[in-house]
Amino acid sequence: MPDPSPHATFDLTRPEDWRGGVIFASPHSGRDYPGWFLAESRLDPVQLRSSEDAFVDRLIAPAVAAGAVTLAARIPRAVVDLNRSAEDLDPAAISGIAPRRPDPRILSGLGVIPRVVSHGCPIRHGKLPEPEARRRIDAYWRPYHAALAALMDEAVARCGRAILIDVHSMPREALSHLNAPPPDIVLGDRNGVSADPWLTAAVAGALDEAGFAVRRNSPFAGAHIAAAYGRPARGRHVVQIEIDRSLYMDEAAIRPHDRFDAFAARFGAVVARMARLGDPGQARIAAE
Repeated sequence: MPDPSPHATFDLTRPEDWRGGVIFASPHSGRDYPGWFLAESRLDPVQLRSSEDAFVDRLIAPAVAAGAVTLAARIPRAVVDLNRSAEDLDPAAISGIAPRRPDPRILSGLGVIPRVVSHGCPIRHGKLPEPEARRRIDAYWRPYHAALAALMDEAVARCGRAILIDVHSMPREALSHLNAPPPDIVLGDRNGVSADPWLTAAVAGALDEAGFAVRRNSPFAGAHIAAAYGRPARGRHVVQIEIDRSLYMDEAAIRPHDRFDAFAARFGAVVARMARLGDPGQARIAAE
């Protein structure tokens, strides 16, 4: 099968004037399923889509008008997971891969080439040949990360810092184990490692003022992208956002529900505010 162009992997949208070095990314909202992938899968399209961060690309779209860049995946997470390391290969999913140090995500079937979608449903019969796994990584994973790395470098060169807001969604049931009332949004900065405290506090403050219940670093502190790109000492900051899907969509049917527009408007206003966090005046005020 032919390798796709990078445009099959992601949509990159720039503002007219990018001054603050802020990037909003959605690596899990892709929904362009290749025909060959659908043909080999044992699941129906709705089951496959259960692992998507569906519609997050629409939720971050207001960032562009506010002066930030957006990078949204088109390739689905079930094909290749852009928020995993290219080395996170699952020997239970890919033939010819030697066992490696146990990793909870890989053991659960959520390596860079996922074995399962939500509720542990296997994607395909049998294992994927190693050459096909590596082809997917080269065709989809590498173009996305090349684009993201280039954006981070450009932001630092232009603005003195890069601020990546990496946006995801979480199933409502992922919060069911919490003793406290469940949050609307979980912020992750790898417990202070991937972003300066002023930035995480500013993001949390913007969400709080909009009436969202926010929790930090539990149960989601940040995965590969936060770990790989968050280097605050070098002016590179990553804050991960996880949104409760039930706030804006019917999780079973994977479609926006009747409160989607209201949620999108409310969250979009926060996105616009976060898009300006890279402006020197905003950063100084937030740090004081």
